[in-house]
Amino acid sequence: MNYPSYNSRMPNVVRCAALLFLAAAAEWAQSPGAAPPLTIVTKQLPPASLWSPYGLEHRYGFSLQAEGGVGPHHWRIVSGSLPRGMELDGASGMISGSPEQTGQFELSILLGDNVQSVKKKYILKVETPLIIRWDSKAAVNGNRIDGSIKVSNQTGRDFDLTFIVLAVNDIGRATALGYQHFRLKRETRDFQLPFGQTLSPGNYVVNVDVVGEEPISNQIFRTRLVTGKESIAETP
Repeated sequence: MNYPSYNSRMPNVVRCAALLFLAAAAEWAQSPGAAPPLTIVTKQLPPASLWSPYGLEHRYGFSLQAEGGVGPHHWRIVSGSLPRGMELDGASGMISGSPEQTGQFELSILLGDNVQSVKKKYILKVETPLIIRWDSKAAVNGNRIDGSIKVSNQTGRDFDLTFIVLAVNDIGRATALGYQHFRLKRETRDFQLPFGQTLSPGNYVVNVDVVGEEPISNQIFRTRLVTGKESIAETP
């Protein structure tokens, strides 16, 4: 009987050893104790703007960031939701789209790999579409009341804007201090609107009303500023 020589058996022995080593290494890599802890690094979500593509400063969207674990990673929303018009890509963790709703949206996102999983809660805020604030608060100036506001369109679409300022005296009589109707471009911040008028002596409350109409969706946004009483004295 002829037996194979020791040298002729070596390739098979080496091959088997190598396969055993690779199998053990793969099993070790996928064991929870060996893999680095899986962590969601992103602390919070940047705010979104109505009808505006999310995360454009990051080119295509905003990507959630992770560390550790054994790839590939996969992401999913396990409670709550993104606003209508937005989505989470399960493979990349990228949030993209243009929100079609305003408000605050609470959601929990689960990150997993082949071994571990971790969950994190977030709040995504879609900014208020139409904002006004005092630039120079309405005040008496001799026999006049003057002031100015700043208005912001925090959306991705233009508004047909109406701006009305009324001074209402003690008997309810209203006098116009300002009026404008124009197109306020999308993503306009702090556009100045002055107003003022000469008035008869008396006490006045100033009402500033701004209405933004968005023609594509037919949505209307309203906001108002009101002063306390402003008094114009009799001229000696």
